[in-house]
Amino acid sequence: MTSMLDNALRYAEARRDLFVAQLSEYLTIPSVSARPEHGRDIKYAALWLADHLRELGLRAEVYETGSEADPGNPVVFAEWQHSDPRRPTLLIYGHYDVQPADPIEEWESGPFAPAIRDGRIYARGASDNKGQHMAHIKAVESLLKTAGTLPVNVKFLIEGEEEIGGTHLGAFIAGHADLLACDAIVISDSSLLSPTQPALVYGLRGLIYFEVEARCAAHDLHSGTYGGNVQNPLMALAQILARLKDEQGRILVPGFYDDARTLDADEREALARAPLSEAGIIAETGAGQVFGEPGFSIAERMGARPTLEVNGMWGGYIGPGAKTVLPAVAYARISCRLVPYQDPEKVARAVTEYMRQVAPPATTLTFRGLQGGSRATLIERDSPYMQAAARAAKATYGNEPVWMLEGGSIPVVNDFQAVLGKPIVLLGFGLPGDQLHAPNERFALACYEKGIEAGIRLLCECQ
Repeated sequence: MTSMLDNALRYAEARRDLFVAQLSEYLTIPSVSARPEHGRDIKYAALWLADHLRELGLRAEVYETGSEADPGNPVVFAEWQHSDPRRPTLLIYGHYDVQPADPIEEWESGPFAPAIRDGRIYARGASDNKGQHMAHIKAVESLLKTAGTLPVNVKFLIEGEEEIGGTHLGAFIAGHADLLACDAIVISDSSLLSPTQPALVYGLRGLIYFEVEARCAAHDLHSGTYGGNVQNPLMALAQILARLKDEQGRILVPGFYDDARTLDADEREALARAPLSEAGIIAETGAGQVFGEPGFSIAERMGARPTLEVNGMWGGYIGPGAKTVLPAVAYARISCRLVPYQDPEKVARAVTEYMRQVAPPATTLTFRGLQGGSRATLIERDSPYMQAAARAAKATYGNEPVWMLEGGSIPVVNDFQAVLGKPIVLLGFGLPGDQLHAPNERFALACYEKGIEAGIRLLCECQ
């Protein structure tokens, strides 16, 4: 096994530039799932990926999802089977769809014209998630091309709806449980804490997301004639949103925290080992200061406490020149990150009922997008596969991984737990400052290289 590992690592090092070039080609595909005009790009990304996996010696297929009435984005499935049926099977998950690139004008280079600057590759999807699952693909290649075999069976499930909530993926997993059968699931869709400090995520927050419409009149009005005599929906909505939190950031919705999981002393001590600081948060974000719920550390607020945030607000006239209109309607989009034991439907109901209670007179609220939502997830830290990941991470980065609760949401984890019921490993290869979902998304080339190494070591550790 030592020679297999060493040969694969040498192969990956020798092909460093080629692996970057192949990632760059993948990143040129504008596979934006949120925009219908990119439908052909979505399909092309799936076909490109399947072809690439076949070239490496895997059996790969592209599966359609959804139905004729409600079509979904394709799923890429690939596998390599060992001649020894007793070898364990790892299912490696990723997503080829990406966020919209807006605002385009803030990109220093084209979002789908990958550029390398200061040791990083800049493009939409570089870190989230093409670069991270490509690292696993290159790890498999490095072993197959040097040893002609893998130490374990490997399956890939790479899909195109993660950035729009995985609308059809749950049904695909439920309908293909035999195809996806495995001993453990590996997901790299999170971050290291620094280039030399790996993290193993054992919990993910859940999510609800909805839009609120505040209406105060049948149509837009002249602000000189009607201003001061009828309610302004922009002002009304601002007043409602302002009452969702107090000045310290604590959420004021009655019952919001009732079911939230609390941390015991040992878990709080473990999270305190994460090398997170106020100065680090300020440097990463450009914020003037750290702000959040009092009584909790940065690591706890990042993954162990629920949130309520306003993601957008609009209404009235915002074009060039002046238009003194009193708008009839205003809008906002709101998300809540949830922790274990919180029920998405219950939280959504509490938030919307409270917003109606505090709405100014003559303000009608309409809510959209309340269906579904995802629950938070806890993952077993002591599984043999999580321990194998810890060994692989330490050997790759030179430090013991830190256990972390992740603030983001990966809804597919719940589907995997419900249908496959197998251990999950969450080992990220990106960095906190990769500007996910923002202009100038990037992935450090050193992180790509180390991700490939970690992927090779993980496959060897899991045999």
